Amino acid sequence: MSTRNTIILAAGKGTRMKSKLYKVLHKVCGRSMVDHVLTQVEKTHMNQIVTVVGYGAEEVEETLGNRTKYVLQKEQLGTGHAVLQTEPLLKDEDGMTLVVSGDTPLFRAETFEKLFQYHEAKKAVATILTSKAPDPTGYGRIVRNDIGIVEKIVEQKDATKQEQEINEINTGVYVFDNKALFAALHKTTNDNAQGEYYLTDVIQILKEQGDIVAAYRMPSFEESMGVNDRVALSKATKVMQRRINEYHMNNGVTLINPEDTYIDVNIKIGADTIIEPGVLLKGKTVIGDNCHIGAHSELHDTVLHDNVTVTSSYLEDSEMEDGSNIGPMSHLRPDSHIGKNVHLGNFVEVKKATIDEGTKVGHLTYVGNAHLGKRINVGCGVVFVNYDGAHKHETTVGDDAFIGSNSNLIAPLTVADHSFIAAGSTITDEVAQYDMAIARARQTNKAGYFKKLPYDPEK
Repeated sequence: MSTRNTIILAAGKGTRMKSKLYKVLHKVCGRSMVDHVLTQVEKTHMNQIVTVVGYGAEEVEETLGNRTKYVLQKEQLGTGHAVLQTEPLLKDEDGMTLVVSGDTPLFRAETFEKLFQYHEAKKAVATILTSKAPDPTGYGRIVRNDIGIVEKIVEQKDATKQEQEINEINTGVYVFDNKALFAALHKTTNDNAQGEYYLTDVIQILKEQGDIVAAYRMPSFEESMGVNDRVALSKATKVMQRRINEYHMNNGVTLINPEDTYIDVNIKIGADTIIEPGVLLKGKTVIGDNCHIGAHSELHDTVLHDNVTVTSSYLEDSEMEDGSNIGPMSHLRPDSHIGKNVHLGNFVEVKKATIDEGTKVGHLTYVGNAHLGKRINVGCGVVFVNYDGAHKHETTVGDDAFIGSNSNLIAPLTVADHSFIAAGSTITDEVAQYDMAIARARQTNKAGYFKKLPYDPEK
């Protein structure tokens, strides 16, 4: 197999995005567009990958790291000029070079592989990746002769009426014999309306030299979808989301309504998990087998073990172990660790806390900066008071303790195993094992006092 190289074009500013974020760094299902391209390129076993950067170069390099080499296109003088910037790194390479844009996140590695194979089979010097577009408006057209050989690429603005009726379009992806590519680039000129050096001119130069120029037409037009504005970004996201959702369904996950389920590209989901409509799974979330994610739940960078139930809740950067459940309307904030068979009911917020096996936190409770042991019962309206206005403090509650409803636990605090907090207490001091703590004012009833009050139930 011939040596393979890739040039990723990622130097354009992307003014139509109307964004301060560099165009190729806009995300499609949790991964930047240029990262999508690089990920697929990597699967085709390249000798060298070079990314051409311009605007936002530092951000691109930070995103992609050392997975690719970089060259800087200081002035945006066209696609041909961009490719020419890679010459110091690639000019002496034998074999083939793939050229692809960094704003085409839907291409698959299989398509690149077939393009390489077609190029070699045709013994071509250049091979254009083409597709048939339902609406070719705006795309360069592939003009073939009577026996199917590529004659030229004609841009929309230069096409005759007959040429505009052609629906085979240039996707902007090419494979070149590497040395022929750079030799032809030096023959291009900027004698055009834009004053730029076009990569498409290389095709015409090679044709005039008598070199073989082939065109491989891929079956799927949607792969070639480029992203130049927010509308196209949403369309690409929709296509990618469909792929991701179908992948998970084909691997044993039930999506009740796939069209209303958002799953980022890096998410992992175990078999027999059921996901209801309106769910968003983002970041590096991992979900085990036989889980149930209820409608309108949102999970960010969260790990769920097997048999976990999440009901209409928001989880971020946390972990729930086997058999635990949460919700509805509860919130796991970062660094929360929920043990096996823990029950977190409705309107429970947990932040930077560990709750061990079998503990129940029923409802309307805040647990912050705390470690709760096993088999604890936490009543309604309990607050772990962790902040003194300057610093956060921790509370520890031992195994088999009971925290009565409407209690406040003022940190720093330790509540020992098998201890009992009476309802309505505000606890500030350590509670020893087997003790019951009561910290509330004694009730006083004033006989007949109702009649002395200004309250009138009839008003």
